[in-house]
Amino acid sequence: MFEVKPYPELSWSLSRHKTMLTCLRKYAYDYYTSHNGWLSSADTLAQQAYRLKKITNLEMHFGSVVHDLIYQVIQRVLRGREIPTEESLVDEIRHHLNRGFVESTRKEHLWRNRPKHYTMLHEIYYSQTNSLPEDKVQKITNRLNTTVKNFFASTSFADVLNQQDMQFIDSEKFRFMKTGGVKVFIVMDLVYKDLNQNKWVIVDWKTGKKSEEDRNQLALYALYLQQKYKIESIEDIVIRNEYLLEGESLEHKLTEQDLINVQHLYQISIERMKEYLNDTSKNEPLPLEQFPLQDDPRVCSRCNYQELCFPEVYASQSSNV
Repeated sequence: MFEVKPYPELSWSLSRHKTMLTCLRKYAYDYYTSHNGWLSSADTLAQQAYRLKKITNLEMHFGSVVHDLIYQVIQRVLRGREIPTEESLVDEIRHHLNRGFVESTRKEHLWRNRPKHYTMLHEIYYSQTNSLPEDKVQKITNRLNTTVKNFFASTSFADVLNQQDMQFIDSEKFRFMKTGGVKVFIVMDLVYKDLNQNKWVIVDWKTGKKSEEDRNQLALYALYLQQKYKIESIEDIVIRNEYLLEGESLEHKLTEQDLINVQHLYQISIERMKEYLNDTSKNEPLPLEQFPLQDDPRVCSRCNYQELCFPEVYASQSSNV
């Protein structure tokens, strides 16, 4: 039975770690202030923080839609159903993007009441207009056909089509591992075993540009997979990024040091998170004012919480519309 608790459970993920490093006030809003904000009985600040937390931007929305539809395509293949054409997949992605725009511009009242079930784009919410920047729209339009074409041509999708030689593992089974009682969350896009090569393969689809963090992310997944399936040698694990924008399939050479590094990363990060707790046994955070604001306006301009951090500016903008 679901139980309402005053504080969330302490957990770790790469996204949580990156948020903590980027802005501690955003970290507080994301993981503490917004807790229980979906409840009608929650206080106003919690509801507001939860609502703002659910705002997305055009690039993130595009990536989320592409990931969801790629998952659906792969499931269709594995179940022996008809595979959509590139054209139909492009149309489906475009449909979801258009729906997100409509929800942001015409259904804000629905989003305010059920922010988890409707889309609100950052570019719409904070510009107080019903239009998107033309340069961003053009960028996503350019990415759309390229991304879909490169997905169908990717090494990993070829493996999916060659499923008689592959053993696919439901990625939904991968949730978390524990370290010192803290859950370390794992979200894998695609996992399978190449039966001919006797290798495990972990795939992460990327709809944006390459990042130095990509290797660490896959190393974390490999560490989890090794523990879950008692894989003796890391040489039996292949980690692969599929960069759909560039059309590049990049496999990283996994080493023991990679696994040690990622273990150190989350262990040190968890200890840092605990420094901002008033009571570690309850995961009760310090008062909000003890989470410093970001002082880089470029970071703040992309943040969901401008309305909370700079209420005077936001109120002034709203009154001028």
